[in-house]
Amino acid sequence: MAENKIVVFQEKNVRRVWHEGKWWFAIADIIEVLTDSADVKQYVKKLRIRDPELAANWGTICTPLRMPTPDGKMRAINAANTEGVFRIIMSVPSPKAEPFKRWLAKVGQERIQEIEDPEIGIHRIRETYKAKGYSDEWIETRLKSIDIRRQLTDEWKVRGVQENVEYSILTAEISKATFGLSPSEYKNLKGIEREPLRDHMTNLELIFTMLGEEATRQIAVDRDAKGFPENHEAAQLGGKSAGSARKNFEKTSGKKVISAQNFKHLKENDSREELK
Repeated sequence: MAENKIVVFQEKNVRRVWHEGKWWFAIADIIEVLTDSADVKQYVKKLRIRDPELAANWGTICTPLRMPTPDGKMRAINAANTEGVFRIIMSVPSPKAEPFKRWLAKVGQERIQEIEDPEIGIHRIRETYKAKGYSDEWIETRLKSIDIRRQLTDEWKVRGVQENVEYSILTAEISKATFGLSPSEYKNLKGIEREPLRDHMTNLELIFTMLGEEATRQIAVDRDAKGFPENHEAAQLGGKSAGSARKNFEKTSGKKVISAQNFKHLKENDSREELK
């Protein structure tokens, strides 16, 4: 299963996806990090003209892979693995080149460690969120939400749901039935773009997100749902059950679950993967 993540180098977001046993990084993000270019497409065009050898091998270096875009959708983005990124860096005159190479090597090594011992990955996530200023209570809820999400996507995979596009559609169905908002609408409400939506959810929002996803998984298992249509129905029912629970909670407690609150203010304490 492809795994999409965003990592940070010197306060710049770099999209990446785990594909065929390697990290692949968004080339546009790499160029922006190294050059601070306002027009990445033009920079890449000029780069290929300036380096004919790079241009000749561009089709080998680049692979379009689905990654999140600022509008919250998954689209095919030109990406390169570590070797490809190193080749691109050779052609980009930048004082950030050497520290970026060290950062890139560190990111790759950490993934290998996490595969060999998943506890390392969990510990790293916990420490990352803690360094950013999240509370211990929120962190534990977030970690549980990650596990629930993984269980659901694992279930979808064995039930014949296609990764990326169909996963996105089912996720949106759960969200709309749970909160009345698609993920992109939810991001707009919170005033965020490329940041992961769930990193800006409150404890209550995470809890009802988990409820919708776990209910969806249980319904899929109970019905032995196969393929996209049957799992689409399970997602609608799972989200609907979570939505009903949310409304009952709001009526009983007098509290609104859906919130425009985000955690952008914690960025000052952000110490995500970074080598300066």
